[in-house]
Amino acid sequence: MLKILQTKFSILFILLIFNSISKADLKTPNKNILPSEVVKIQLTGLQNNDLDFKDGGIEQTWNFAHPNNKKVTGPLGNFKRMIKSDSYQMMINHLSHTITELGSSDKWAQFEVIILDKNKIYHKFNWQVEKYTLDGALKDCWLTTMVSNPISLGSSI
Repeated sequence: MLKILQTKFSILFILLIFNSISKADLKTPNKNILPSEVVKIQLTGLQNNDLDFKDGGIEQTWNFAHPNNKKVTGPLGNFKRMIKSDSYQMMINHLSHTITELGSSDKWAQFEVIILDKNKIYHKFNWQVEKYTLDGALKDCWLTTMVSNPISLGSSI
């Protein structure tokens, strides 16, 4: 019995370490990441949502959400449910995306994002990031403040 418990504990320990290492690979905001790179990091994460660990792409997206956005969409469990809902689920494991800057200043940038989902349907979003101006670890980091509801652009076929 003791041998079985030791084996189960060893397996659990290895899984916990592996999960911690995978989550450590998520990018975190820093002031050197440009606005377009923030959007790219988030979209690439969503495109490969479960590659490193379950919902890793959603967690990557959450890392770059502005604190004000997190107040509206969070906590993380609520954010995951929102992304998996009918409104935004087409972002998960999408096939491709394009990012086009629509306008910017030294405090904000807005992008048009077009996603080709796994069903080969195009969707358009407006995606806005802002520079965080309060003191703290996020000061001068670009963070997502808004993603519009999708507009379906139809099938690629």
